[in-house]
Amino acid sequence: METLIYWLNRIDAWVWQPLFVVLVGTGLFLTYRLRGLQFRYLLYSLKLAFTRHDDDAEGDISHFQALMTALAATIGIGNIAGVATAIAMGGLGALFWLWITALIGMATKYSEAILAIKYRIVDDRGEMAGGPMYYIEQGLGWKWLAVAFAFFGGLTTLFTGNLVQSNSIASAVSTSFGVNVWISGAILAVCTGLVLIGGIKSIGGVTSFLVPFMAVFYVVGSFLVLVIKYAYIPEAFSLIFSTAFTGQAAVGGFAGSTIMLAVQMGVSRGVFSNESGLGSSPIAAASAKTDLPGRQALISMTGAFLSTVVCTFTGLAIAVTHVLGGIGADGTVLNGAPLTIAAFNAAFPYGGWIVVLGSILFGYSTIVGWAYYGEKCCEYLFGTRSIFFYRLIFSIIVLFGVAIPVEMVWALADIANAFMALPNLIGIVALSGIVVSETRVFFDKVAQEELKL
Repeated sequence: METLIYWLNRIDAWVWQPLFVVLVGTGLFLTYRLRGLQFRYLLYSLKLAFTRHDDDAEGDISHFQALMTALAATIGIGNIAGVATAIAMGGLGALFWLWITALIGMATKYSEAILAIKYRIVDDRGEMAGGPMYYIEQGLGWKWLAVAFAFFGGLTTLFTGNLVQSNSIASAVSTSFGVNVWISGAILAVCTGLVLIGGIKSIGGVTSFLVPFMAVFYVVGSFLVLVIKYAYIPEAFSLIFSTAFTGQAAVGGFAGSTIMLAVQMGVSRGVFSNESGLGSSPIAAASAKTDLPGRQALISMTGAFLSTVVCTFTGLAIAVTHVLGGIGADGTVLNGAPLTIAAFNAAFPYGGWIVVLGSILFGYSTIVGWAYYGEKCCEYLFGTRSIFFYRLIFSIIVLFGVAIPVEMVWALADIANAFMALPNLIGIVALSGIVVSETRVFFDKVAQEELKL
């Protein structure tokens, strides 16, 4: 098992080093073509996300439910365990590179969503279907690349959206309450299956309730940690910025990190948490009720920003409590959800319970959000009749994910993310002219009038 994990980590590093260049390069290219749209219209996009209603427009669910479905998949275990893993392996400097990935990636996320709306179709069940496989095929005529995305997207949903979540939830519950991981897995599998039966409307209803509640709950808890440990906040920011360019020396059980490792972990976990460029969130965006592609694209863009806010609170909580390099009860160096739990416990009694509850809610909402992504990839490849079987297989895998070693789970997720992202990034760059033209149409028709109000 250790040999397999070693080789998976090696493959992970080989894949992500060149992909880092592609991801950042795509984000910078789109930022230039869109003239920094993510900075100029961030406040306006946040206003749209929480006030706009398009109930009479074409689509399956409201724009808010579409955003919450995307955020359910985005704000998940990656914001708790993922950030902790990045810091445990790459040092506090990884958090800086996570921020950079998010800022640049907002332009990518905007572009994905605008293409998803423009090229979406109505399937034979009367539901919207869209995402990279559709805009690659219809916009470019590259069926082979669209199939490649759908294939790797389906695999990624089983690793990133399934195994990582169930494994981390079971680990957090076991660490805090001593509950057997198989019991947690069985409960998760049943609950997942029940929600998936209702399709996107059921998923949208669940996520639109869970996501706002869990995000506020976790951020308030994290803020409390920072208030208690406020004296260490300046030191935390100093370490984040300095170690981003120097690597971090060994502390406690922490083995130290290099600059390259900080960059790799920050970018890979940044993509995992905000999903910019991955190609998953535009699948949810395609189901939204909206009058113009540009409007939903701005709303979808806020997902990367909101997800990164949650990631930042996790990273700062770990930094100010000085738990990096700590040793757990099992004698191993703290990593993943147990590291974040240790940070909250170090701030106040039973603080770890906030992390456990957050892990359960974040992880479960992510599972159902990614299940929708997977079934749309499956539908593209095999037709709507395959959806039932996909939902069944997905629910069963939730159960078995609890027993796989955490290092293997994260390595598989990172590798799958990379192979899913590459076809999508190629499609976005090739269709960037369409993104720019649709953006002009939107701002010419609507936005300038609303921005004057």
